[in-house]
Amino acid sequence: MYDDISKKLESKLDKKLVSKSKKKQLDDGFKKGKVINEVLDKPTVMTLYKMIKDHIISYVNGAVSAGKESLLFWAVNDEKKNVALKIYLVSTSNFKKRESYITGDPRFSKVRRGTKNLIYLWAKKEFKNLSQCYDCNLPVPKPLYVTNNVLVMDFIGQNGVPCKTLLESEVDESDYRQCLSILQRLYKDAKLVHGDYSEYNIFKTPDGLVLFDLGSAVDIRHSNAIEFLKRDIKNINHFFSKRGLSVSDPSHLLEEIIK
Repeated sequence: MYDDISKKLESKLDKKLVSKSKKKQLDDGFKKGKVINEVLDKPTVMTLYKMIKDHIISYVNGAVSAGKESLLFWAVNDEKKNVALKIYLVSTSNFKKRESYITGDPRFSKVRRGTKNLIYLWAKKEFKNLSQCYDCNLPVPKPLYVTNNVLVMDFIGQNGVPCKTLLESEVDESDYRQCLSILQRLYKDAKLVHGDYSEYNIFKTPDGLVLFDLGSAVDIRHSNAIEFLKRDIKNINHFFSKRGLSVSDPSHLLEEIIK
């Protein structure tokens, strides 16, 4: 049964599911009974197959970036619109280190043990965080769908090429001010602290900055929320300082954000 579905899915994707990523070479196709690049195990194949049947996506062009905990794919939906398909790794120990971003968050009081359960919850958590931000008109990718270890959202970029991050871009005073504004609005409007705020997780687009990778974001009621916020301020200040810009005092920024 699984082999038949896997073959159908492989054909449906037109052998485009896996291609070169920015960080490593990814193998093509499926291998029976094995995890492909720590992503395409049996449950993930079934999830993608169901998403195609349910018209959530039409096909997948290939992987565009690889991280420690997930891969990002460039997909297309039935309306021919580009979407980002974030597939969280199903065989990794990294997620065990992420429990502190869930435990203590009042939105997730009941956490089932086990790596797979944690990964599925992490996907739902990022979808919820994106939704809270999007509803508050913060500049984040629009969340579209989530199931198991797969998150679908707007693709920030063109023709399968993501926009450059702050790390990859020239930055100025305006960018720094935008970063501080996003941090403050994230706290005051969306009631969240990012927890991993840095030059790696912010796109620089023609229309302004766009924040992404919100899986680590916690509710401001989280016991470590203020410590995470202090670290976020420190990280973004450090980046702009290295780029030669003057930055504000972190204590003053913290007071401005939480007052």
